Amino acid sequence: MTSISATSHSASNTTGGIMRGLRMLASILGDWNDARVTRRALSRLSARELDDIGLTRFDIEAVATRSGQFR
Repeated sequence: MTSISATSHSASNTTGGIMRGLRMLASILGDWNDARVTRRALSRLSARELDDIGLTRFDIEAVATRSGQFR
């Protein structure tokens, strides 16, 4: 009985590790997509529209990269 319990516990740890990895992957993909959407939206704005919100074309990448970090 002890070996069955230990095996079951080990399988549970493996499953938990896989689930954590999948959650981390989902989070990374979500951050990447948020940055992609932000970058695309800002890139569509004119120079004047960007200036109205205090940005330039050079700021777009930095803003897009930060967009996924505040979940």
